[in-house]
Amino acid sequence: METPYLVYLVDDETNLLELLQSYLESAGLQVRAFSNGTEVVSVLEGEQQPHLWILDIMMPDIDGYELLRLIRQKSDVPIIFISARDQDVDKIIGLELGSDDYLAKPFLPRELVIRAKKLLQRTYEKAVHVPAPSQTFQDWVQIGPYLISEKGRQVKEGEELIDLTTKEFELIIYFLHNLGLALNREQILTSIWGDDYIGSDRAVDDLVKRIRKKMSKFPLETVYGFGYRLTRA
Repeated sequence: METPYLVYLVDDETNLLELLQSYLESAGLQVRAFSNGTEVVSVLEGEQQPHLWILDIMMPDIDGYELLRLIRQKSDVPIIFISARDQDVDKIIGLELGSDDYLAKPFLPRELVIRAKKLLQRTYEKAVHVPAPSQTFQDWVQIGPYLISEKGRQVKEGEELIDLTTKEFELIIYFLHNLGLALNREQILTSIWGDDYIGSDRAVDDLVKRIRKKMSKFPLETVYGFGYRLTRA
């Protein structure tokens, strides 16, 4: 039997916390629940880390935004934000800080289960081949100062490998396959996250932002009001 995905669930509403934990566990997930931010901070340095975080924004001690920042300093593990305030600013801030999805209260617990399972599947259930260090590839393509190997799933600047998440690499390859074309956010969202993705297209902007941070010379242009275009220069 495969080990179930581990979810860390954070919400200060005790009744809701217990209800959501019950639904997630009934769906086959392993859940550890936290009722405040202080408890979360204490486990961030631990050896065991979850496959998914579900964070409430409005917490009495340390809010969800600060917890997200702390988590993102450690890893790219998927994060779902939940909030009692259905405001665009909450969604935008959460996505810009690095969350992967957003759910406004009140919501059906079943909806959270569906979103959590889809996000886990998209993140972990694609086989990623990691080549041996001595293996060489014949498909290197140069874009700006970067060498990209789709077969090797590697990006290099000079001889230095750039550490990329699965989604970051997939987006780079998608731009490479469509070199010179202006791609709108909806196209990118469907190609990288799939037709069944539930969430905002701001996830595209967040992923692009992370790529630009790691690859500051990557010639990816913003097509304002539309999307993005990769050039060779």
